[in-house]
Amino acid sequence: MKAGRHGLISEVARAAQVSVSTVSKVVHGRRDVGDATRARVEALLAEFGFERAGAEVNGPRQVLTVFRDLAGPYTLEVVRGIVTGAAEVGAHAVIGMTNRQPISRWLDECEAMGAAGMILVISMLAEQDQQRIVDQHIPVVLVDPLSEPVIEIPSIGVTNWKGGRTAVEHLLGLGHRRIGMLAGRPHSVAGAARLHGYRAALDEAGIAADPALIKSSDFDFEEAVEATTELLALPQPPTAVFAASDAQALGALEAARRAGRRVPDDLSLVSFDDTAVAAMASPPLTAVCQPFEDMGRIAVQTLIQLAEGRTVPAPRVELTTRLVVRESTGPPR
Repeated sequence: MKAGRHGLISEVARAAQVSVSTVSKVVHGRRDVGDATRARVEALLAEFGFERAGAEVNGPRQVLTVFRDLAGPYTLEVVRGIVTGAAEVGAHAVIGMTNRQPISRWLDECEAMGAAGMILVISMLAEQDQQRIVDQHIPVVLVDPLSEPVIEIPSIGVTNWKGGRTAVEHLLGLGHRRIGMLAGRPHSVAGAARLHGYRAALDEAGIAADPALIKSSDFDFEEAVEATTELLALPQPPTAVFAASDAQALGALEAARRAGRRVPDDLSLVSFDDTAVAAMASPPLTAVCQPFEDMGRIAVQTLIQLAEGRTVPAPRVELTTRLVVRESTGPPR
């Protein structure tokens, strides 16, 4: 069976008795390869039927970026960061969605279009897809993966645990003791870390986490409306809520409005993300800020390093979050 584009690079490297990095340098026209080695590799590339993509010969490289979907404020911020990062290295970002076709098909597409590689955002990689990426040396970088990837596939994220703890510590500092949590998907690595940060802050304050105050859902507006409505209907409702995303925080705001609760007078609210909508909400949201532009830039830089056969500095990069205090939090009544 004919190997894929990146699989061919591996085969040529073995046949030429050089590294994948060296073959990649030849493919991308790098000058730091000896003439004899370049000639040998070029001959084998032709023998193996390797065809250079037009982007490599005539124009900028393409960076394929695939999301689960393109809904919600988080996606827009990540897209902006990746497009900016791609432009800085002279590449074009091409956007796709896994709800339209599976990741295995996108891997095929990545090879067919001759892209530098693929960035996967908030996606679950099947075991066979991970194995293919590793075996064929396909340049892939994950941003906020839903599951822990194998060490050979680098990932970019933020300090989710620290951010979650910081959010709850802020509420505790205001005097809140009954704090609800709109957690993310249970299988999400980022969502689980934010929940663990919430639990850690309560534990450090000597407060037992009440399971009734924790609602797991998707990072979704409508589900957050329903979950917050349930929290506010409890015999002892929370005086504050930590939402694991801006979309969930907006849902919490809507649920509070429907229940006649004022934010922050009757309910304080902290979000996680700090996308553009956080500052535009009514009231503006106190939020844990993710450095989206840096995430996009580093994801692209890491991908280009892989495409050029270089070793990335670390398999997992975590960028620091910070708390932005606005008008959605205050002392409990």
